[in-house]
Amino acid sequence: MRVFVYSQKLKDTDKPYIADLFEALEAENMDIYVYGPYLKTLAGEGVITKAYPTLSNYQDLKVNVPDIAFTMGGDGTILGAILHIRDLGVPILGVNLGRLGFLSNVEKTRIKDAVKSAANGNYNIEHRTMMTVDSNIPVFGETPFCLNDFTITKRDTSSMVTIHTYVDGNFLNSYWADGIVVSTPTGSTGYSLSVGGPIIFPNSGNFVIAPIAPHNLNVRPVVLSDISTISFEIEGRSENFLTTLDSRYETITSEHKITVQKCDFKIALAHPNDISFMKTIRNKLLWGLDKRN
Repeated sequence: MRVFVYSQKLKDTDKPYIADLFEALEAENMDIYVYGPYLKTLAGEGVITKAYPTLSNYQDLKVNVPDIAFTMGGDGTILGAILHIRDLGVPILGVNLGRLGFLSNVEKTRIKDAVKSAANGNYNIEHRTMMTVDSNIPVFGETPFCLNDFTITKRDTSSMVTIHTYVDGNFLNSYWADGIVVSTPTGSTGYSLSVGGPIIFPNSGNFVIAPIAPHNLNVRPVVLSDISTISFEIEGRSENFLTTLDSRYETITSEHKITVQKCDFKIALAHPNDISFMKTIRNKLLWGLDKRN
């Protein structure tokens, strides 16, 4: 079994868990490949001494497609791994070394169990919808896609922006706000949730449009089908605005005409059989843990 280990950074507190991962992978006789920059960091810190083969980009992974990828970090680490995995269909199993961890939902104390489950094929796979962005002025290079959300926000001033929004070519609304968030079901528990958007189940087939601090209080988040094409025109007092795809950002202007729609591939997220979306949101959002209960 070929496994790809990916992370973006190393904290001192993570070192024992990283060592546990490699020890468990070796015990299962897996063919271990490591993200190139991460292996360099691990070797420099003395966490591992073996010279594992590396995979450093999408082209490398196309040549040696892993059977599964282990990400060591938080949800942002999974988002980083997606930029390299793209449409290869490699299941991603996220070990949570961070804080909340909606996507990286395997706790660090369960690393050895997770490796054994992966080796035996005892895990579930969820295929999560992605979103892709198109623009008359290109943005985000060769990776114009995201798992969580797309945003347009103000940048240089405290003035609101006006975002004219269309669904399948039909005018929806002109949002006077600090910005707007368009999220996938996966992203519904992220930025969208923090601005009042609903929690959407992974396979619901929806997108959410949620305004950020709208000027009109009767403007509320909208849920629509993910077969819709959503387009935007932006204006405001500033010359520049900010757009993001997950954790990446670019500066845009009112000259940009931007469209978002469902991506033509999905991302596979792996998790142990005893972990489900409902269990994850209950645990992460502390549902049912009111002191009165």
